[in-house]
Formats: sequence, structure tokens, C-alpha cells
Amino acid sequence: MLEKLVDSLRNAPVVKKGDYDYFVHGISDGIPALDPAVLKEISEVLSERLDLDKIDKIVGVEAMGIHIATALSLETGLPFVVIRKRQYGLEGEHEILKHTGYETSKLYINDLHEGENIILVDDVVSTGGTLSAVINELKSIGVNLLETIVVVEKGEGKQIVKENTGEELVTLVKLDVVDGKVEADSLI
Repeated sequence: MLEKLVDSLRNAPVVKKGDYDYFVHGISDGIPALDPAVLKEISEVLSERLDLDKIDKIVGVEAMGIHIATALSLETGLPFVVIRKRQYGLEGEHEILKHTGYETSKLYINDLHEGENIILVDDVVSTGGTLSAVINELKSIGVNLLETIVVVEKGEGKQIVKENTGEELVTLVKLDVVDGKVEADSLI
């Protein structure tokens, strides 16, 4: 399962950002071009594991969670909401301050309400900064976070999120960069 995704990750280029080995892939960066068959494979695997009758909304994090949420929405027929980098000033908007391994910035949540059943999807967890901040804010809103699904797990981010939020992430692929090359294995 997830053979197309794993193969494409293993062929991803790696660039250095200071001391950080950064893999460049369509799922996480929008470049190189993402084969639609990979995105279809991801959305099919995700939709098979979800109890669709219990979910009100799919939630994705801008920017690279958007295409995952979109594909999953098309696959399941469920609506999706994007946690954005832009403030709109709408009634009930929630601001999040997030810290990652390479930046501090703000995100904004709109159109999520106490008691709604949601799933959260994102592209990568590596440092855990974004997902920890997002999950903690979702809890403060009072939504029911049924599951958080991340396509790629890199580094210790999954464990950091659990320590910071108490939430267990579902990840599809575990990835490491060794000697400038991506090593990836399916977890599903």
C-alpha cells in the first residue's frame, strides 16, 4: 500500500537549510510536480480508514495541507476548511502563534465551532511546532478532533506533538534523510 507515494519520496531531492536536511517533494512543497496518482492513492487510503458518518468537516493547514484536504473532500464528499496564514477578521476567528524549526508565524481558524466532529490533515510533521499549536487551539475551540492524519513523518515531530497535546497522530509514511538521500517506508 502507498507504493506510489513511497517511491516518489525515495526519489525526492534533498537540500540543506543550514544544518537541516530538507526533502523537496510535491506533497510537501508543490515541486517537483506531484503525480495526481500519488494524491489519489493518499486520498483513497485515507477515505478507507475513516468513519465518514461521524465527520462534519475535514480541516487542512495552509499551505501544503490544502491539496490533501481537497483530494480527501473530493474522495469522500465531505466539506473542508483551511486554517489560513491570513487574518480575515470574521466573527469567531481564532489566532494561533506557531513555532517551527525555521520560523515563527501566525495562523487563523475560521468556520469551526464547538461540538463539530473534524479530522485534521497535513503534509509533514518534523518539528511538531505547527501541529502542536493547531491541535491545542482546536481543543480550546471545543471541536471534537476525531483524528489527525499526516502524510509524512520525519524526525521526532510525531512524539513532540503527543507530548505537547496528548494527541496521537496517524502518519502514512516514515521518512529519514541519510547521507543526502531519502529513506521512506509505508506505515499503512
